[in-house]
Amino acid sequence: MSARIDHAVTSGTFSLDGETFDVDNNVWVVGDDTECVVIDAPHDAAAILAAVGDRTLKAIVCTHAHDDHVRVAPALREAAGAPILLHPDDQPVWELTHPDLLWDVDLADGQRIEVGGTTLEVLHTPGHAPGAVCLYAADLGCVFTGDTLFQGGPGATGRSFSDRPTIEESIRTRLFALPDETVVHTGHGADTTIGAERALLDG
Repeated sequence: MSARIDHAVTSGTFSLDGETFDVDNNVWVVGDDTECVVIDAPHDAAAILAAVGDRTLKAIVCTHAHDDHVRVAPALREAAGAPILLHPDDQPVWELTHPDLLWDVDLADGQRIEVGGTTLEVLHTPGHAPGAVCLYAADLGCVFTGDTLFQGGPGATGRSFSDRPTIEESIRTRLFALPDETVVHTGHGADTTIGAERALLDG
């Protein structure tokens, strides 16, 4: 069995700095027919569990702790018995949504998450949030960027805990080190490639 990527979209809200917006979030499920990990846990635990199916959920990996990415992580943990993984630099962001709950495992730059015959390498890419990470699957030819890099450029940095020079540095040093043909699976919206975004940011 080879690893595959399943995709779902859930809808809800994102709130920060006293403002709330309606958003659609991508949910990425990476694994094979027996086990998988979920990348981000937005809005709807039942929809995420439907994408998992009857497989063993090994982990809930959070690209960052904005509420539209972690809101249902504790419910998903309870339903599936899977640990929540988050970079510890995002603790102040996490506490905005879950002040009385903690995640289970700290993510670290360079960490490797093995699942379903593939490996996800953790790339710490601060800027959109202090503990933002991307997950690079070399053998699948893709990177899961959360809200660090979208089709059309870097993620937003106009709110608390974010910084534009930091996100651009993360993208240039970490993501643009990947091959141009690497597919970028984002936290919202359409896929892109490293090469296309390199041309835009450096153009």
